[in-house]
Amino acid sequence: MRDIAIIIIAVQSIVIGALIAVLILQVWRLIKMVQTEIKPMIDDMQDTIGTVRGTTTFVSDNIVQPVAKTSGYMAGMRTAVKVLGADLPAILGRSKRPAAQTTVVTESVDVAEPNTVQDSGAANAKGSGSGH
Repeated sequence: MRDIAIIIIAVQSIVIGALIAVLILQVWRLIKMVQTEIKPMIDDMQDTIGTVRGTTTFVSDNIVQPVAKTSGYMAGMRTAVKVLGADLPAILGRSKRPAAQTTVVTESVDVAEPNTVQDSGAANAKGSGSGH
């Protein structure tokens, strides 16, 4: 019985040793794959990120900033013209009413009853054409 147990343990040791050797071989192949396939992909991604960063800087420096500056200057000019235009009549001695004090003119309109308007129009149309 003891000899059979020793033989079983020896066979298990040989099988475990072979499995460890296969495991080491697979880990080595994985490391080589990472070095040959994944590392170049990471390098390409880093190059792409650098290109995108350069493009963003170029667009920001040559398009976005000048447009923003021009918009700012135009807004300032519009405000300056509006302020100077509002004060110009006061400077020239003319009085100008502010927009809040404008006078609204209302007209009174006589509203006729709807039947009267329709009947008179209908009577004119009947009287001119049919002789009633």
